[in-house]
Amino acid sequence: MVKTLDIAELAAGVVRGDRRALARAITLVESGRTDHRVDALALLDILGTSKQALRVGLSGTPGVGKSTFIESFGMMLTGQGLRVAVLAVDPSSARSGGSILGDKTRMDRLARDPLAYIRPSPSQTQLGGVARRTREAVALCEAAGFDIVLIETVGVGQSETVVAQMADLFLLLLAPAGGDELQGVKRGIMEIADIILVNKADGELKSQAMRTCADYAGALRLLRKRAQDPDGFPKAMTVSALETIGLETAWAEMQTLVNWRRDSSVWTSTRANQARYWFAEEVRLQLLARITADPDLHARMMALEKDVAAGLITPAAAAADVVSKT
Repeated sequence: MVKTLDIAELAAGVVRGDRRALARAITLVESGRTDHRVDALALLDILGTSKQALRVGLSGTPGVGKSTFIESFGMMLTGQGLRVAVLAVDPSSARSGGSILGDKTRMDRLARDPLAYIRPSPSQTQLGGVARRTREAVALCEAAGFDIVLIETVGVGQSETVVAQMADLFLLLLAPAGGDELQGVKRGIMEIADIILVNKADGELKSQAMRTCADYAGALRLLRKRAQDPDGFPKAMTVSALETIGLETAWAEMQTLVNWRRDSSVWTSTRANQARYWFAEEVRLQLLARITADPDLHARMMALEKDVAAGLITPAAAAADVVSKT
């Protein structure tokens, strides 16, 4: 891994845009080792937060073509001279914690683009569809000078709303289907989506995609208007990642929304609220880590865990017992 004395050199490499340095830095922040965590915090402190990229969260139903969309969309952006980083969070094995899929292997053209960088990371069974340290990986990509960071989550679901706490825009990618699919998409994720993109709007599926898009546009109108949106947002659109149809229009709409938020107070307040969220989350996670690292408290937790399983004490009372001894 990285020695403490190498942190300044590693930070300099990240700022230069050195891919190997960026890869080592992300590996460092993803590590669960205590000494690596100390180094990771030192690295992030050196890099600071002066550089900011556009952070785009993306989720979608299985088989909707997220990887194909990201590759086509990313190639379009790099064609405009923009530097694009993709953080593809793969589903993890519950046993080993390793990735089940390999998104990078399915975006081979984008992976070879000198203006793009793809980093697959196992979610390590983390709820929210993103790895615990994804936000720090985003900060590293920003420090490396990338203009846009695409955060692909593991799949659609209620817990996917966590990605909204680290993204400036949230895209929901869906496939052409009948109106019944509206029942399969959670209200929570619909409420945080800024733009819904109905993919595969080509060939025989084009007319069906148009109908699906109309269904979702109608559903969006039923949701309460959000203060962070200008007129016309959130909205539903059709795209074809395979034939690269509608991507430029979708990008134009994203820019319209981003520019409106930057010109208003929404951009600043949203980033501030996200920082508060992750601060509280880190406090909770570090308190839990401290409890489990203490031999006496850990033993107490194990004993209470058996009592909870046996129905001798409620989970809330057992948790209060442990917390009271911290």
